[in-house]
Amino acid sequence: MPDATDVDGLTVGQVSTRLGVTVRALHHWDDIGLARPSLRTTAGYRLYTAADLQRLYRIVVYREIGLDLDGIRAILDDATVDVPGALRAQRTQVAQRIDRLQQLSAGLDRMIDAHERGLLLTVEQQAAIFGPRWNTDWPAQARQRYGDTTQWQQYAERSASRSPEEWQAIADAVADLDRALGDAMDAGVAPGSPEANQLVERHHEVFTSYFPLTRQMQVCLGRMFEADPGFAAHYDGIRAGLATWFRQSVDASARVHGIDPDTATWQ
Repeated sequence: MPDATDVDGLTVGQVSTRLGVTVRALHHWDDIGLARPSLRTTAGYRLYTAADLQRLYRIVVYREIGLDLDGIRAILDDATVDVPGALRAQRTQVAQRIDRLQQLSAGLDRMIDAHERGLLLTVEQQAAIFGPRWNTDWPAQARQRYGDTTQWQQYAERSASRSPEEWQAIADAVADLDRALGDAMDAGVAPGSPEANQLVERHHEVFTSYFPLTRQMQVCLGRMFEADPGFAAHYDGIRAGLATWFRQSVDASARVHGIDPDTATWQ
C-alpha cells in the first residue's frame, strides 16, 4: 500500500509514476467514473488526493489479478457484492488460464523438439513401430539434410501432435504399399498401366502424411529413390529393380497429368 500521508495534490504524471500505470489509463478511468480525481487546478488539471490514491491502488491490484473494470467497480462501489465470492470466481478463472498456459507451454516444448528432432518417439517406440531394420540415426540425418526446408517444418509440425498409434498407422500404410509395389512388379504390371497409376496415387496419399506432396515433388522423390543408395537399397531389397520400376511408374503417371518428368522441379 503506498504511503498516502502526503499525497494530496498529486498530478496525473506523479500518480502514473507511483502506481506504474499509464496516464492514458488514468484518464480513461476518470472518463468512465471509475477513479475520478477529487481536486482540480485553476487551469482544470487533475489533482489526486490521498483517498484517490488508495482507490487507485485497489484498482491496480484487482486489475492485476484479472478482474475487468466492471467487476472492479462492483467490488469498490456495490455494497451488495460478495467480494470473497467474486475473488474466488476470479481465482477459478485464473487457475483455468494457468492450466491452459501450461498446456500451451508443453505444446511449444513439443513443437521445438519436433523441429530439432523430427520424430518424437523413444528408441524403444521406434523399434516397435518401424521394425528391426530401422536406424534411429535416420531422423537426425534427415534434419541435417533437410532441416532448412519448408517440408521439414511441415513434417515437424505434424510430428509434434502425432501419437505413437498414429505413427504406427502410417508405418503400416507404408509397409502395405511396399508389399503392393513388390507384388505388382512380380505380376508384370507395366509402368503407365492403370494398375501402376493406382499404386502411384496410393504412394502420393501415403507420403502426404509426412508433408504436402505435389505431383512434381513426387517425380523428384521417385528419382531420388532410384539414385540415392540408401533409398535404392530399401526398394531393391523388396524386389530387385523395384526402385527403377517405381520411378518409371511415377514418371508415366506424371505425364498423364501433363507433367514432363524430365523438367519437374521440387515445387
